[in-house]
Amino acid sequence: MRHIMVYGLVVLALTGCTQHNGFDAAGSFEATEITISAEAAGRILRFDAEEGDRVASDISVGEIDTVQLYLRKLQLERQAASARSNRPDIQKQAAALREQIAQQRTERRRVENLLKDGAATTKQLDDIDAQLKILGGQLDALLSTLRNNTVSIDENSSAIELQIAQIEDQLRKCRIVSPIAGTVLAKYAEAGELASVGRPLMKVADLNHVYLRAYFTSDQLADLQVGQTVTVTADFGGGKRFDYPGRIMWIASENEFTPKNIQTRNSRANLSYAVKIAVENDGRLKLGLYGEVKL
Repeated sequence: MRHIMVYGLVVLALTGCTQHNGFDAAGSFEATEITISAEAAGRILRFDAEEGDRVASDISVGEIDTVQLYLRKLQLERQAASARSNRPDIQKQAAALREQIAQQRTERRRVENLLKDGAATTKQLDDIDAQLKILGGQLDALLSTLRNNTVSIDENSSAIELQIAQIEDQLRKCRIVSPIAGTVLAKYAEAGELASVGRPLMKVADLNHVYLRAYFTSDQLADLQVGQTVTVTADFGGGKRFDYPGRIMWIASENEFTPKNIQTRNSRANLSYAVKIAVENDGRLKLGLYGEVKL
């Protein structure tokens, strides 16, 4: 509570200064910071990023040991190849029975013609029909068995392919990459060290797009809206001040410093609300630098 009261006094003092010096609010410059953590466990083989370096998005700046994962992938690829090689050739394996059936059908037509001329008996025709039925049943059973074997092999092969995809995803996670283009603010690990899943490796921020977090009183909220253009002045000290165009991108929905149970009119006028103002950085703006806002 003591820290909150002190912080509130500081903001109120800044508010008084803003009214005296001709600006409407003050604050400091910030940027969206991202901490990149390890997504795999192992020894860090390479880590080229250094504090202050610019890094591109999704470009590898380091790598965690992948030998065991790569060997596992090779093993699975061999298993998948072996499974595919056992896939039966249904047409070839059924060709012999189909040939026998074709021969029996030819023989049946011959016997049927002979029967018309009285040169064959009905029993001969019946025997051929019975043989055709047997061969047809054998063909259906063979095709069913071959199809079931094919489905089983395909399912096994698909399961192995999924395992390979998992390994490839794990291999990708062994690359140390930043999801955004930005500047390395801090580096927490070095090549040769052991990484564990979730261990922070570096912190990156996009310093080209910074924002000023300024604080306005409640009686100023009526003059603020998201998307509004304002003038931001960066104070570098020693009389060096530079103006930048800014755009309000966020207004806090709740006050931050005055206790909520204070309801007097004067205290409501002193409520402080955080506002984020986007500013394009020309290279001079630094995080933590003091800035002022003019509506």
